[in-house]
Amino acid sequence: MSGPLLQVRGLFAAYQASPVLKSVDLDVANGGITALLGANGAGKTTLLRSISHALVSTRGQILLDGQSIAGLTSDAIARLGVAHVPDGRGTFTQLTVEENLLVGAITRRRGADVRRDIERMYALFPRLADYRSKPAGLLSGGEQQMVAIARALMLKPRLLMLDEPSFGLAPLVIRQIFEVLAQINRDSGLGILVVEQNARLALDLAHTAYVLEAGSVAISGSAQALRDDPRVKKAYLGI
Repeated sequence: MSGPLLQVRGLFAAYQASPVLKSVDLDVANGGITALLGANGAGKTTLLRSISHALVSTRGQILLDGQSIAGLTSDAIARLGVAHVPDGRGTFTQLTVEENLLVGAITRRRGADVRRDIERMYALFPRLADYRSKPAGLLSGGEQQMVAIARALMLKPRLLMLDEPSFGLAPLVIRQIFEVLAQINRDSGLGILVVEQNARLALDLAHTAYVLEAGSVAISGSAQALRDDPRVKKAYLGI
């Protein structure tokens, strides 16, 4: 891992007149996985939305590979290589699994490389291959989360952001999804920023981590340092 892929500096964010984030600083290293922890309402989802410029007013610096993306449209940010899997998954339920994957590649020219990447998604998530022609809305919650992640990967992103990927899923499915995320990071060096309520799971996956409290960074450091931090142990690990 080299320098930061993503740098957030002095970020303030609000919904209309309601402030949420207060001077947040955060990095995601090239080839790194960063976890974002915190209680409900701490501002974790707002931070992801601020980076992808989704329904949030922001002030501060957001740099992707040193280039400012603050103020760009969500579409322009996606074209620069930022893929966002939102809370609730955002699955296109009326489209088939394969049509969902093609939506993920909408910024790319159709061709053999897109076809190869679709088959790669089926290799990462074998269950989806069996349902490629099935409407995504008929799949289980875990299968829809796999579709959402695979669709985001079809963008060929440099940064993958995930909001609560384990929410509402069975433990076996959660383990499968997090194993895939770790594998993709190892194999391709994809930068990942993950918001996750399951602190133990997130810290096992991540290299670095941040804890948000009331819109500000309260604790940050390596994932191991946070695992060892008494405040994190008490509040998030139940130790």
